Amino acid sequence: MRRRHFLSRTAGMAGAAAFGLSGCGSGEETGGSVTLKVLAASYGRSVGSSLVDRCHASIALFEKRHPQITIDLELVPLGKIDKTLAQRVKDGRAPDIAQSYVFADYAEAGQLYRADQLFGIPAQADFITSFARAGEVGYTQYGIPFLASTPRLFYHKGLFERAGLDGPPTSWSGLRDAVLALESSGVRRPYGLQFGPEAAEDEALAWMLAAGGGYASPSGYDFARTENVEALTWVKDHLVTAGPAGGDPAGFSRTPAYAAFLKGEVGMMAAHPVLIKAARQARIPYGHAAFPMRHGGAAPPVGLSDWLMAFRRNGHRKECGAFLGFLYDTTRASGFAAGQGTLPVTVSASEALRAQTSQRPLRPFIDQMPKAEFHPVGRSSWPTVRDALRQRIGSAVAADGDPQRVLDGLQATANAAEAGPQDTA
Repeated sequence: MRRRHFLSRTAGMAGAAAFGLSGCGSGEETGGSVTLKVLAASYGRSVGSSLVDRCHASIALFEKRHPQITIDLELVPLGKIDKTLAQRVKDGRAPDIAQSYVFADYAEAGQLYRADQLFGIPAQADFITSFARAGEVGYTQYGIPFLASTPRLFYHKGLFERAGLDGPPTSWSGLRDAVLALESSGVRRPYGLQFGPEAAEDEALAWMLAAGGGYASPSGYDFARTENVEALTWVKDHLVTAGPAGGDPAGFSRTPAYAAFLKGEVGMMAAHPVLIKAARQARIPYGHAAFPMRHGGAAPPVGLSDWLMAFRRNGHRKECGAFLGFLYDTTRASGFAAGQGTLPVTVSASEALRAQTSQRPLRPFIDQMPKAEFHPVGRSSWPTVRDALRQRIGSAVAADGDPQRVLDGLQATANAAEAGPQDTA
């Protein structure tokens, strides 16, 4: 399926990347006639607004300014993007630019251009540091953030008012009190705990960060640290065993959670800015706040992003840089974000978006971006570890779950994935 349109975003993810101009500059011509093959994911027109029309116009404008460069954009279903890219690379048919959830394997194999080979110094200095560092492998950036987002704690103001609650909780004890009040007032699911396979790694990380933990440290994976065990034990004891999270957390994923919130069935839940427009359309009185630290204050938000990368195989470094610089120009990127529930990932584009009165609801999301903490996406073992986490983490917070045992098992899986295949000959 080859069409000249770009990406819209479902409830599964959210946001849009934003970069300054590349080293080639948006008006620089390159020698010869070149076709850039771009592989990207196709999305439906659900929770988020579509970016199709704006990107269609942007690609047309780029080709007008760069008559020697043609963009051949191939879209594949979101669920197949990683496997499709891996197969293309294996077959020796790597695209010039690709979107994926992973980039570390390709970087470690020497197949990607470094970010400093694609963007000039001013553009690199403009990156929000947390997102630029997340794209690094061995302290060198290869992954270019795309469709970026951070979640906040959304709450249903109508349900809160009915339960006698004045506002969102600012600590876990306050959250516990709130879910009990919501439960007593008849709310079907006071807290939308999303430990289902769609994005369990995000929900789990949010709780771990709020307890001072996380998935990894600079020295490697660290699943079984005390803070992580305590976080999952608290969730199990206070939200699952007692019932306010509603049913089996391992069976409740992001997409049904968003849908339930829009039906007025969920009191509060972690969600991305794409929920804003949908909540307005559904006439849901909502508010949002920072996810609370265990003992009070704002927790570091979970940083999420798809990634773009430029492959070396075809030798089109300058052309790739020209297209990426054009696509992520500050004015264009903030224009994409406006009204889409999306988040730029440069300081300049963030400031441009914040300055728009119509984008006021996005300001708290933008402001927390620099504090974002990420999954260990810079490790080539992460896809294997992530898949194991999605399958197992829900059982850790089940009523009969054992957080310590599950986290110990994930640590063993991570250690094995880091060690790689063992030669048994």
